[in-house]
Amino acid sequence: MRDEDDVMLWSEREFHDAVKKNDTEKMQELIHKGVEVKVKNKDERKALHWAAGAGNEEALRLLLEHDTDVDEQDVFGMNPLLLAAWFGHLKILQMMVSRGAKFNCENKDGLSMLHCAAQRGHVKVLEFIMEDLENIHLDKADNSGKTALHLAAEHGHLEVVDFLIGMGCSHGLKDKEENTALHLAVKHGHPYVLQRILETGVDVDDKNIDGLTALHLAAQGGHYECIKLLLESNCNVNALTNKNSTALHYVAQRGFDREVDLLLEAGVNVNVVDHQQSTALHLAVFNNHTDVVRLLIDAGCDLDITDCRQQTALHIVAERGWQDLAEMMLISGVNLNLTDKQGKTSLEVAARGNQVVLVDMIIKADRFYKWEKDHMDSGPDSWSGRPLSFKQDHQPETQHLRSVLWTLATKHLCRGEWRFLAQHWGFSDAHIRAIEQQWTGMKSFKEHGHRMLLIWLHGETVSGQNPVKGLYEGLVEISRTDLAECIRQKANAETSSPKNCSLM
Repeated sequence: MRDEDDVMLWSEREFHDAVKKNDTEKMQELIHKGVEVKVKNKDERKALHWAAGAGNEEALRLLLEHDTDVDEQDVFGMNPLLLAAWFGHLKILQMMVSRGAKFNCENKDGLSMLHCAAQRGHVKVLEFIMEDLENIHLDKADNSGKTALHLAAEHGHLEVVDFLIGMGCSHGLKDKEENTALHLAVKHGHPYVLQRILETGVDVDDKNIDGLTALHLAAQGGHYECIKLLLESNCNVNALTNKNSTALHYVAQRGFDREVDLLLEAGVNVNVVDHQQSTALHLAVFNNHTDVVRLLIDAGCDLDITDCRQQTALHIVAERGWQDLAEMMLISGVNLNLTDKQGKTSLEVAARGNQVVLVDMIIKADRFYKWEKDHMDSGPDSWSGRPLSFKQDHQPETQHLRSVLWTLATKHLCRGEWRFLAQHWGFSDAHIRAIEQQWTGMKSFKEHGHRMLLIWLHGETVSGQNPVKGLYEGLVEISRTDLAECIRQKANAETSSPKNCSLM
């Protein structure tokens, strides 16, 4: 881009600066010295442009004595008239019109002075244009298809919107993306403008070129008040875009929990799948929006729907290792047998990604589901009633027993023996493979055994069994009677142990 020095003399730059400051004395001095009044800068802007844009009436009057070409445009297509409208200088605008300025001019974007004033919120200028000038087309569109109402709504100018509606503008016209003023008001989060447009009786469910209604656009931006107004206007809460998305998809993807709550209260369908077969839950999980996931689960969403990769939400969680989300889903109950396109269950995905904690959580849940199913007819007393969790156990009351299990796994069990114990306690081959996927060296089996024992302890605790008795019997079963008595004594040595085993 050219520098001012390339196109203007020092005296000419001084003249432009004097115009910007409304310094008519300096302007007169330079004019007397023969400065070129009509000189243009690198953007083809001359002194008249600066005076009009700045609202400098005295400077403008002086300039008009020497420069009568009032319609010249700069590189952006802006002439003094348009600049006056853009910056809201009514007196300047009137002066330019009285000097014969063409008031139907446009800049390179197709903006007329009506568009300029509407976009910038200058009501007084609009009143002059509509009431004192002739042949002004109220619904004329710019190059993007926007009318003055579109621009006012888009930029949140309520007073301008009210004026234009009062003047009889068309309310439902669409721009080149088929957005109405209603669309643009909600897209940019202007609830007061939205309310005024709604009062005209426009179609609240009108769609743009992408099939988005005003509700979709409000959801995209997380505009709570706009969403609330649209729902109160009985919009279609389940309207679909061209990509089969509902408003819930948008707010879930962006983590807008307050807006999610609004849509859920309005009865939105939580299980709609978009063009990629993703539900709102998939999108919330993918973006790790914990609060939104909780709301969707509490609303009864289907946790077992699979997307285009045949992944459930739990597959996505397993791939990324998000424990809090996994905990929510596992407690709510999910189908752990579902496989993705590669034939992998969520357990196998977690194991492959070395998500050790998640692997253990999923195995705990799988064992709990089986136990719950086996005891379905036993009544509520069959479960210990303690708060259910599949995360790592840090409870003080199990600390001693966990210490005993660590000693057993790392000091006493030989290679392979933990597998025999696992099989005795009903661990599946898939469970054992998932645990073994972790590799920490030649002595990985010690870590594997420790993890398996803690998973087993979780099941014993949840089901209200005596873990000391179960451990003793398990060791006897794998022919480690020598260990069984020793471990029993160590486990019973702590008085805070959940249950002592005095007779084996």
